[in-house]
Amino acid sequence: MFGDKTMRMAVLVAAMTATGAAQAADLKDVLKSVLETNTGASTATATAAAPGTALTTDEVVRGLKEALAKGAQGAVTKLGKEGGFMNNAAVKIPMPESLAKIDKTLRKLGQDKYADQFVATMNQAAEKAVPEAAGILADTIRDMTLEDAQGILKGPDDAATQYFRKKSEAKLMERFKPIVTQATDQAGVTSSYKKMVKKAGPLVSLLGAGSEDLDGYVTQKSLDGLFKMVAEEEKAIRANPVARTTDLLKKVFGSLTK
Repeated sequence: MFGDKTMRMAVLVAAMTATGAAQAADLKDVLKSVLETNTGASTATATAAAPGTALTTDEVVRGLKEALAKGAQGAVTKLGKEGGFMNNAAVKIPMPESLAKIDKTLRKLGQDKYADQFVATMNQAAEKAVPEAAGILADTIRDMTLEDAQGILKGPDDAATQYFRKKSEAKLMERFKPIVTQATDQAGVTSSYKKMVKKAGPLVSLLGAGSEDLDGYVTQKSLDGLFKMVAEEEKAIRANPVARTTDLLKKVFGSLTK
């Protein structure tokens, strides 16, 4: 029995690792294709542009796609791992407001561990769901037009993030929800919630618990955290020359400071 259980766990871990690797590769492939797009007519145009001259349309589009890919890859990598949400105060998923009274009651009764366990399982579910964003974000980058790129380049510090949110949030929500549902089951969110509510005792009905859409809450908070991290990555590229790790990023975003 022990051997079968160990084998199942090994298969599960291997499958999750393979999935995560494939999703990470998806965004890396986008980044690679952007960097290698400079061929044919585009190469001639870009090559003709001497240093310090105006950006070509090809450079604008490729530069913004590269920035988006790097930002998305960085965000997914940071969040889609153990502790990615839980250990990051900026994106950590808190107790739902509707359960704040139960949280307070448990802590007064010295039952902090039940509230803490519930919060931890929600964050673990989010960490499992976030890597699924890679494919959709990659598609969003591939679909970027020149008009999109120019708007992002001239926009505010989070213009690329706004573009991501506008173009992909609905698809991400649709993709995330069933994954979050599965992840919350695996992470034990529902059972943790029941334990927490049970410990709160007969006051539960008075405290308004029982009708929470936990999966919906975790899904939305996961997306909020993802876009927040993409925005931080974007801001770094715009503001910090050190974060512009290629000549193309230096040229495209360096033009904004001239």
